[in-house]
Amino acid sequence: MTNPRSLLPAAPSLLPEGLRDRLPPQAEAASRVTRALIDVLRRHGYARVSPPLAEYRETLGGKAEGSGRDLLRFTDPVSQRTLAFRPDITRQVGRIAATLMASAPRPLRLCYAGQVVKLRASQLRPAREMLQVGAELIGSDSVAAAAEIVAVAIDALEAARIGPVTVDFTLPDALERLAGPGMDADRLAAIAAALDGKDAGALAQLGATEWLPLLAATGNFGPALAALRAFDTAGRLTEQLAALEAIAARVAGRARLMLDPTERHGFAYQSWFGFTLFVPGQGDAIGRGGTYRIDGSGEAAVGFSLYPDPLIDAGLGSDEGQARRLFLPLGHDAATATKLRAEGWETVAALSATDDAAALGCTHVLGVKLPEPL
Repeated sequence: MTNPRSLLPAAPSLLPEGLRDRLPPQAEAASRVTRALIDVLRRHGYARVSPPLAEYRETLGGKAEGSGRDLLRFTDPVSQRTLAFRPDITRQVGRIAATLMASAPRPLRLCYAGQVVKLRASQLRPAREMLQVGAELIGSDSVAAAAEIVAVAIDALEAARIGPVTVDFTLPDALERLAGPGMDADRLAAIAAALDGKDAGALAQLGATEWLPLLAATGNFGPALAALRAFDTAGRLTEQLAALEAIAARVAGRARLMLDPTERHGFAYQSWFGFTLFVPGQGDAIGRGGTYRIDGSGEAAVGFSLYPDPLIDAGLGSDEGQARRLFLPLGHDAATATKLRAEGWETVAALSATDDAAALGCTHVLGVKLPEPL
């Protein structure tokens, strides 16, 4: 008889670049973290949805030129149309809200968890496939809605034992509001790029040194907010700054709060408010969120997405301690084993007299009636 294992590829390196197998215990850890995050979101009233892994390219990337550059595409042999693997679930949730749940009462609270696939990896994250968990509050982008989303994100990370958390607030449209309607669009874009890069020299070359004080409006929330308020002599950000204060007050003492009003990276689709989530030891953000408008319908929404894979790989996240793995010898009592599994034990039943409990990763062996440590 042919050994089925002999038919498998011999080299795991045959996987495409950026894709990988997740082995124990990381696979179990990923499941625990996902469950911990989703449980918190559901307890806050966010109903779970599960969109498909692939959709038509137009619905995932939009119709604008360049909008599909991050899509891994292929041709559907059934419809002969171009499909793509989702690089982000947020857009799919927006589609569901605007179509299948268009008549559902607002505000509509939805959450999700699933894998996303990107065409290219980034320098900080070489993986092209990753876990995305998040929540969307659809039908409102008010201060109250934004404050709820930030608080729920912190709750979820705390429940998954991920932290301590740093929240970095931003105002994606702050520069446009401060500049007013008269500034040339190309010049404003160049100033925005210099501010985003914290490049005082570039501002000087542009003859835009009047924007230099904005570089000081970055850092710990209180001082940075005061600096931004002092810069806004025309009062064009008065409402936004009051809103930031209200959101920060909702989560004060639960996270380190920062402000970077000129941060643009990752906030191309946000409207008046955005935030980034960081945890120690990770160079890249663990999550992002903010207010936005749903494609097509234009409905207001606010939400966040978490990408916990790096934390899971580092051994962080929801840790329930070492699993209680029980070896069941030949001839064991099946009713006792069933009872112990109901109490949380993992059981491994012997298939032959030569099975080794320790080699199979067991911590205990079933004695006459009770588990006994190895």
